[in-house]
Amino acid sequence: MAEQKQRVAVLLPCYNEEAAIGATVEGFRKALPDATVYVYDNNSGDRTCEVAAAAGAVVRTEPQQGKGCVVRRMFADIEADVYLMADGDLTYDPASAQEMVRRVVSDNLDMVVGTRQHDASDAYRGGHVLGNKLFTRLLAGLFGRSFTDIFSGYRAFSRRFVKSFPVLSQGFEIETEMSVHALELRMPVGEIETRYLARPEGSHSKLSTFRDGWRILNAIVTLYRVERPVLFFGGLGGLLLVAALILAMPLIFTYLETGLVPRYPTAVLVTGMTIVAVLSFFAGLILDTVTRGRREMRRLAYLAFPAPGERPQL
Repeated sequence: MAEQKQRVAVLLPCYNEEAAIGATVEGFRKALPDATVYVYDNNSGDRTCEVAAAAGAVVRTEPQQGKGCVVRRMFADIEADVYLMADGDLTYDPASAQEMVRRVVSDNLDMVVGTRQHDASDAYRGGHVLGNKLFTRLLAGLFGRSFTDIFSGYRAFSRRFVKSFPVLSQGFEIETEMSVHALELRMPVGEIETRYLARPEGSHSKLSTFRDGWRILNAIVTLYRVERPVLFFGGLGGLLLVAALILAMPLIFTYLETGLVPRYPTAVLVTGMTIVAVLSFFAGLILDTVTRGRREMRRLAYLAFPAPGERPQL
């Protein structure tokens, strides 16, 4: 029996990248000559589609605005054994693509993240560098593990990752959701360093430092609430209980001295805060059972596909 060749798909989500998409497609076609390059246009107002098609890409469109919406559509539509995702702005080095795909197959990894190494100051803005470090440390603190570059859009995936990943994000928080998904299911993952290049003239970043930073922070908190309900709701309950005890101390001392409770509103407030704290703790316990069930279902969906290096032979 002859071994069947691995099908590789290069996925390029795009929005107004006329200036860079042609060279990007050509670079990945040269780096992975046997791969199919897909460009998914997200309501561009320029000639992104025409330039990508002329460069040899398979061009499709996604009308729902946002990178997360594009990734959801790409993962649903495209059939392959290994997927390589990058941006269409020529900032990710295609020379790293072959090694990323090789790592997925040879090491049976489900995700390989291209950790960005940049030389030019205009390749990666200072605010983005600082934000990346802060969010990376936050993710490690909340979930116990993290990646060196959680916001990198340069990633290689196995089929079992792509087809079992329930994409819920709409915007640039998609990379954070991918990272948490892999960490929570204890998937085998890896990283390699790759050059991060300056955008060509005429190409502009679509990432807003503060608006998208807030959305990413909100996504991390939401994922923590969903994946760690005992710690999230138990922490809230603990804070409420501590606050209730602080408010209750003067009442307790007054009662021990006089046998009276002079401040009834405070006593009622303390009682209410204590009840809410206990309810919050038990809510965390109940939701943890639900989360474990959901995680088991995701794990079973993930295991329904063979490992990337174990594709059946013909």
